[in-house]
Amino acid sequence: MAEIDALFESINVRDLLAGHDLNDPTTPLSAPDLRLLKNRLESHSLRIKSKVQSYLVAHHSDFSELFSLCQDAVSRTRLISDDVSDVLQLVSDRPIDVEIRSVMDEITEKTKEVKLKRESLDLVSAIVGICEALQETKEALKNGRFRFAAERIRELKIVLRIGEEEDGEPVAYALLRKEWSNCFDEIQEVLAKFMENAVRFELESSRLQIKYQLSVGETAGIALSTVLEAMEVIGMLDYGLAKAADSIFKHVITPAVTHASTFTAVEDSSKTSGEITEATLRLKKSSDHKIEDVDGDAIYSGILKVVKFVCSSLCFGNSTWIHSFGRLTWPRISELIISKFLSKVVPEDASKLADFQKIIERTSQFEAALQELNFVSSSDAESRLSKYAEDVEVHFASRKKIEILAKARNLLLQCNFTIPQEIAMRNANLKSDGVGSLDINSSKHIVCLLFSSERCVVSEAASQLMNLVHKTLEDVCVSSARVASEFYNAARDSILLYEAVVPVKLEKQLDGINQAAVLLHNDCLYLFEEILGLAFEYRASFPSSIKEYAVFADVAPRFKLMAEEVLQKQVHLVISNLREAIDSADGFQNTHQMKQFESAQFCIEQVVFSLEKVHMIWKPVLRPKTYKQSMCVVLESVFRRIARDILLLDDMAADETFQLQRLIYLMLENLSSLLDSLRSADDTCRPLDDLIPSLLKTRKLAELLDMPLKSITSAWESGELSSCNFTRTEVQDFIKAIFTDSPLRKECLWRIDDVSQ
Repeated sequence: MAEIDALFESINVRDLLAGHDLNDPTTPLSAPDLRLLKNRLESHSLRIKSKVQSYLVAHHSDFSELFSLCQDAVSRTRLISDDVSDVLQLVSDRPIDVEIRSVMDEITEKTKEVKLKRESLDLVSAIVGICEALQETKEALKNGRFRFAAERIRELKIVLRIGEEEDGEPVAYALLRKEWSNCFDEIQEVLAKFMENAVRFELESSRLQIKYQLSVGETAGIALSTVLEAMEVIGMLDYGLAKAADSIFKHVITPAVTHASTFTAVEDSSKTSGEITEATLRLKKSSDHKIEDVDGDAIYSGILKVVKFVCSSLCFGNSTWIHSFGRLTWPRISELIISKFLSKVVPEDASKLADFQKIIERTSQFEAALQELNFVSSSDAESRLSKYAEDVEVHFASRKKIEILAKARNLLLQCNFTIPQEIAMRNANLKSDGVGSLDINSSKHIVCLLFSSERCVVSEAASQLMNLVHKTLEDVCVSSARVASEFYNAARDSILLYEAVVPVKLEKQLDGINQAAVLLHNDCLYLFEEILGLAFEYRASFPSSIKEYAVFADVAPRFKLMAEEVLQKQVHLVISNLREAIDSADGFQNTHQMKQFESAQFCIEQVVFSLEKVHMIWKPVLRPKTYKQSMCVVLESVFRRIARDILLLDDMAADETFQLQRLIYLMLENLSSLLDSLRSADDTCRPLDDLIPSLLKTRKLAELLDMPLKSITSAWESGELSSCNFTRTEVQDFIKAIFTDSPLRKECLWRIDDVSQ
């Protein structure tokens, strides 16, 4: 084929027309050239044909083989085409894909059914296996194979996922869990009975007995160690040992603490066929019971002996069992030691704190010995004895704080909140400037207010309470930081005790008019000023650690407020009682009638009597200034009410005005001594009429009751009546009530009206 290719490539038109330039478009080919070209092409064509023919002849066998292959390929192609046509015909006649899909769906469904049945079979097998295991557990429990039963219970707990229940689980699982729970309760109850049988305390012989071969009901010959192992496997060690621990603590450890110098523990054991069948611990009276256990050596050694006996005889040296027993008893043991020993040997004096160091060392050694036995761990929570002993300063301060608060509480509860009659009378006659024979040091009831420098009568509880607070704060100044903090809090709490205790104690008295209430007012005022002065007096000497928060200013205002509230309540009660008395006069109407006059006169006498009674209660106790202010408020309410009732009368006969005037003069006369005592109550120069404005008005009203109409009008025009706190309306209504209608009355009313405008 390469020769033929070379032959075709040798044909070149340019070579066939050698004398003509084919690149020149301006010179076209001529007819001779074309004929020449044609002849030469034919010649070449014949030569090519000859070459091709000779090539085919030379390669005849190759071409024959090639054509034969082509024919085979065509034949196979026709066969494939026929097969495809048959398949297409078959598909078009019957939808095979639908049948295939149906078969596949059926296969899938059957596969699911098989899988479900297999899972169900596995579930049934598992349930059957669990049921058999539970049954084996019960049988083992009956036969005394406790270790095997406990292990099965533990395994089934994991299989049944106890405590991990989920929604949608088979009902059988719930039933199996219930069956497991019943089985667990049963084995727990059985093991607890064996433990109860194993550890017993005989009260008559004071002997703790531990049996190693146990029997309950038909089950006998069970080793104590087997019971303990089974309890550990199912996680009920604490539950199983609880009753035994409680019995040992109650009957053995408690006497070892409370009667350490009286009893001692003696160990013993019993053997059968060379094996120990029981161990005993007997409590015997000690011959050295007269020796006082000062450093706690007898207590600690006695408890250690009991603990060692328990560790070896009951727990067989197993650290897990020992620690479980310790966890059950140690909190109560430590609390018992603290309450019965350590708290009682805390020094009462700060100078003896150094002697307590020996007890601290002995306590630390005791806890270290317990840690070596694995009875307690080394955590801070379980080293409570050492911590308590090391914090002896705090305990000393806490004890002192309790004593201080107890003393303060007793002072408040035992005080009857009364003052001796002699003190009351002398104080009632005492001037506000302190002139008199009353000595501030002569009685616990007389104090000098810190900021006002006034003498004040207080209850014995208040004065002694402040003495206690001052003494406590003096101790704060010379104590260490921790002790000072406790003392400071004790001082504050003592003061707050007064606020908490006394108002409750005097609850009934505060609802009435009595000396205890005004004495409480004085107490609160005295405490208020004393508390304000505490910081100035002591704070500079306080330890620096408590200076930042040692304040009393937050407490003082509460007592100031309490003092004001108590006094205001007393004044309100007095005014309320006096108003009720005045109400019985029925507005002083128709006093020209004998019955009404006698009723009004009795009302006045009752008011005067009540005021005198209040005077007798208040003056001996209250400070002169406070007494004067309070009484003036009460008298102002009385005079204002009486004057108002009389001025509200719309019609008064001549005899009625005379009787009203008589009643007013009677009241003023009866109250003259009270008014005189108010004038001399303190050294202020302010007139009494300024403190009791209605007193002047009442006096003037008595004059107006027999004054002519023109004189009344002139008194208004001159401003005399307005200076006595009369209003224009009151004067006009008064004139209308007394005088009948006439030209003169109209003229006078007009003149009064004209002056007002």
